[in-house]
Amino acid sequence: MTGLTVDEGLPGFRCVTFPRVAAEGDDVVAGLSATPKSLPARYFYDARGSDLFERICALPEYYPTRTERALLAARAEEIAALTGATDLIELGSGSAAKARHLIDAHEDNGARLHYAPVDVSGAALRDAARELLADYPGLRVTGLIGTYEQALDRLPPADGAARLVFFLGSSLGNFDVGETDRFIGRLRATVAPGTYFLVGLDLRKEVEIVEAAYNDSQGVTAAFNLNMLRHLNRRFDADFDLDGFSHLAFYDPERHRVEMHLRSDQDQSVRLEALDMAVDFAAGETVRTEISRKFDLDEFAGDCAGKGFAEVARWTDDRVWFGLILLRAD
Repeated sequence: MTGLTVDEGLPGFRCVTFPRVAAEGDDVVAGLSATPKSLPARYFYDARGSDLFERICALPEYYPTRTERALLAARAEEIAALTGATDLIELGSGSAAKARHLIDAHEDNGARLHYAPVDVSGAALRDAARELLADYPGLRVTGLIGTYEQALDRLPPADGAARLVFFLGSSLGNFDVGETDRFIGRLRATVAPGTYFLVGLDLRKEVEIVEAAYNDSQGVTAAFNLNMLRHLNRRFDADFDLDGFSHLAFYDPERHRVEMHLRSDQDQSVRLEALDMAVDFAAGETVRTEISRKFDLDEFAGDCAGKGFAEVARWTDDRVWFGLILLRAD
């Protein structure tokens, strides 16, 4: 593994920090220079954005988080039985709340576990590791701070008989079709035969249900979306006027995805001083901030089979709103 390895002074825990792959703000410049404009979803997550997202997850309209959590809790022991003793590698670990279901299930089977969470936030990863090690004294944690691609290319040596890479929270839906194909192809090229891959997928359903999840009645999602501009103002000395933009979220039935945008309510210009950039917005022009694809399990399994991952098992909730699929590298 290349990267800066740090002993955190906590028994059972070490961190590997990978170097930045681009200069700070290059992705903002690229997105706002493009036609149509876009911004990377990672700028949702400053401290206020993270708090707003936690509130979104508790909203009555926002079904994905609670549906996946219930499904994972119900099926974790079955997943552990299918994979056997394994290292656990989580992409986009955050607070590691989802990982606890799998850790519990594997510990029940007597496995000695090595957990490798991957996240771009070093603070979130370290906080989660301290809490996990307090609750699971026999656990070993290797935190990988960087992008998914960096982590997959430089995974720590395997401890267990197999590996389980898991990507939950319907996060794969934030990739477009081409990005998804490249991600799965790169994962298969990186991992050894026999590696398991567990994915959480938000499934296709009535448009009204999906659109309500991104346009909640309390306006929390709108505040979350607009907070990205507040984050950019602080981070890049910008002067976005939050009152000059509004939240827009809609379902595209042809692409089977929700798109979230920020819409300029007037002709206006914005300056990002730290990036030496000025951007003009026309009234009605939008900036895409996120996509969230909705999947068909049969279609997804077929695509993965073509890239070297065979389906082992799949599970859905009673309403077939959300799915978990377990794959194995050929």
